[in-house]
Amino acid sequence: MKKIDFKKELASLYRPSKSKVSLIDVPEMNFLMIDGKGNPNTAEAYAQAIEALYAVAYTLKFMVKKGPLAIDYGVMPLEGLWWVEDMREFDPNNKDEWFWTAMIMQPNFITKEHVKEGLEAVKKKKNPVALSKMRFESFTEGPAAQIMHIGPFSEEGPTIEKVHDHIRSNGFELDGKHHEIYLSDIRRAAPEKWKTIVRQPYR
Repeated sequence: MKKIDFKKELASLYRPSKSKVSLIDVPEMNFLMIDGKGNPNTAEAYAQAIEALYAVAYTLKFMVKKGPLAIDYGVMPLEGLWWVEDMREFDPNNKDEWFWTAMIMQPNFITKEHVKEGLEAVKKKKNPVALSKMRFESFTEGPAAQIMHIGPFSEEGPTIEKVHDHIRSNGFELDGKHHEIYLSDIRRAAPEKWKTIVRQPYR
């Protein structure tokens, strides 16, 4: 059986430096996605989205592992796109006004047919509230700057500013949605050890 560690294979995207901002070019990738609005710390819709995304992501993993492809891969981390209607007014501390897309990257061998089968299996077994809101589509981010933030989400402000300043100091402009990738299981790790990739597209 073939085993794949996508976080290792895509190290430039999922293992950035924690001290230095890096400029990358993010290729087209496929994601399970659910959209919503509100503070992720308090919005029930966000918790429901995460539940549904992980249920389908793990169902797909075991389908592929046991199926003809016989590939064993690790489920990728939860990611989030965050924005407000006018990104010039994006305030890391005013999360109640944020729009979001919660998402999990899927390997390129996962097809629409796989996802349809996975959705049906999860609906039959658990049927999480947000399942009907899920979509499967490609997303191309393109040029972006990123860094690893270590610590609680409430202390991300200076890290975000560091990324934005790096973009501007290189003669570029912010473009697109604030992007975070959550590498830690916050139910188990201490907040001061949480690892979050902070990413910002630019043009």
